Amino acid sequence: MCNPGSKSYEMDGFSKEFFQDLFSPAQGGAPSQAVKDELKELYQKACDNNNLTQPVNDFFLRLTKIKKEQKLTPEDLGFSLEALTELAGAYAEMEEHGVTVGGRLAQARKVALSANQRVKDYLEQKGELAPSGIELWGQIQENMARIKKTLNITEEEWNSFSGQLRHAIDSVETLSKVIDLPEAAIKDVLRVTETYRMRLTPYYASLIQPGKINDPILIQSVPTAEMVDNVGEEIPPVASDHSPARLIDQFYPRVVTIKATNMCAMYCTHCLRLAHIGKKDRIYATEAYEEALDYIRENPAVRDVLITGGDAFMLPNKNLRWLLERLDEIDHLKMKRLGTRIPVTSPQRVDQELLDILEESNDKKPVRVVTQINTAQEITPVSKDAFHRINKKVSAVLNQAVLLKGINDHQFKMWKLCETIQEADVRPYYIFNCSYRNPQFMHLRVPVEKGRDIVESMYGNISGDAIPRYIATAGGKVPLHRSNVVEQTGAKITLRKPWSGEQVSYPDPEPGEYAEDAAFAFRKYYA
Repeated sequence: MCNPGSKSYEMDGFSKEFFQDLFSPAQGGAPSQAVKDELKELYQKACDNNNLTQPVNDFFLRLTKIKKEQKLTPEDLGFSLEALTELAGAYAEMEEHGVTVGGRLAQARKVALSANQRVKDYLEQKGELAPSGIELWGQIQENMARIKKTLNITEEEWNSFSGQLRHAIDSVETLSKVIDLPEAAIKDVLRVTETYRMRLTPYYASLIQPGKINDPILIQSVPTAEMVDNVGEEIPPVASDHSPARLIDQFYPRVVTIKATNMCAMYCTHCLRLAHIGKKDRIYATEAYEEALDYIRENPAVRDVLITGGDAFMLPNKNLRWLLERLDEIDHLKMKRLGTRIPVTSPQRVDQELLDILEESNDKKPVRVVTQINTAQEITPVSKDAFHRINKKVSAVLNQAVLLKGINDHQFKMWKLCETIQEADVRPYYIFNCSYRNPQFMHLRVPVEKGRDIVESMYGNISGDAIPRYIATAGGKVPLHRSNVVEQTGAKITLRKPWSGEQVSYPDPEPGEYAEDAAFAFRKYYA
C-alpha cells in the first residue's frame, strides 16, 4: 500500500481540509522516542494490511490526537506530506464506496459522535425510567407467585384464559388482597366502582411494581377518585352521532367499525368507550350482527372493517370464526382488522385455535391485529411470545398507544415503548392524544404540543419504522402535524382535517391544568 511510485492521488475537499489541519504549524516540543516508535509501528501496520481500512484509521486518528495534545505535526514525527498523501490515496482506492480518509475521520465520525451524544442520556436512563416487563421479569414472577397464593389460583388456571377471567380482580375486596394500597385509596376505588366497572386480570396485576406510587400499570387499571370527581360536560358517545346501522360506527367512506362486544379482559381507566361497557358483559344476538353485516354488504365503497368492542379477542372462538367467515364472503371487502388489548392484559388467550382462525381468515383476505400498548412495562416474555405467534399468522400487528400523563408523557418513555414493541413484532402505528370526550380521565390528558414534541424528538434518534403517527380523535383521526393545527388560543385549538379541509375545534387542557411533575393519581395518598 505504501510503495513509492504509485499513481498520484487527487484529494477531495474533506481530505484537503483534514491534511491542512494535520500539517499546520504547531509549537510542540521534540517527540519522545516512544511516540516515534509507536507511530512507526502503526504506519507499518497501515501499509501491510492491504485489505483493511481500520489500521489506516488507527494511524491517522493517533496522529490527530498527538497533534491536538502535544502540538506535533506528522513531519515532526518523521512522516512527509507525500507519504501520507500516498497512504490516503491507497485507502480511497481500496474502500468500496470511495470513502476518503478525510471524509471518514473528519466528517463522518463527527456526525456519528454527535448522533451518539443525542441518545447518550436516553441509553443511560431508559432502564430505570421506563423498564420493560422483560427487564422486570424477576419481580413480576415474584408478584405472580404471591397473587397465585393469595387468590388460590392453580398453575393450570393461571396459564389459561378462562382461569384469568374466572379470577379477575373486579372488587375492592379482592383488589386490597392483591395490591397494597392506602386506606384512602381503597375508599376512593370503592366510590368509583359504584359507577364504573373495574376489572384487571391476575396476570396484568402481576405487572404492577410494589412500592412504586404511580406505577404505569396501576394507573391504567385501578381507578382513582378523579374518575368521579372530575367535572365537565360529557360529550355524547360516538355511537350517538356516527352509527348509521346497528353495531356500526363510520367516520370514513371506505372503513367501518363493528362493535362486536362490550367485554374486555381489563377495563382501562382511560377508556374512550366508557358508555359502551355497561354493567354486564354481553355478546349480541346473531340478528344484531346480521344487521351490521347487511350494512356492509349494501355499501360497496367499504373495503376495510375493524372488529372491536370492547375487545375482539373476548369473542369466543366460534363467534369470531363465524364473523370473519361472513366478512370474507363479501366481495368488495378487502381488509379486516381486530382491535384487542388482550395480548398484554391476558396473553393466555392466544392459543392454537385462535391462531388457526386468524391464519385461515388471513389466507382469504388480509387480517391485521391492532392492539394498545402504552408502556414498555406491558411487554413481558409472555406477551412478547404471544405477539410473535400472532405475527406469524396475520398480515400485520399494529399498536395504537394513548398519550397519558404519568405513563408515557416523556420522550424517553415513548422512545422506549416504541423500540420495545418493535422488538416484539409490533409496529408502532398511532399515538392518540388522550380524548377530551370524557371528563372522567381529564387528569390523564396531555397537551397537544407536548405530544408533538415527543413524536418529533424520535426523528433521527430511533428507527424510522418505529415512529408512529400522532393523532387526535375529533370526528375522525386528525393527524397532529404542525400544519394541521390552524390556531390555538388558550385551551382552544382549531384543527384542519387534511382529507376535507374542514376545521374543527379541539379542547386542550386548560392553562395550569397540566404540569408534568405535579402530584396526581396515587401519589396524593402518600402525601
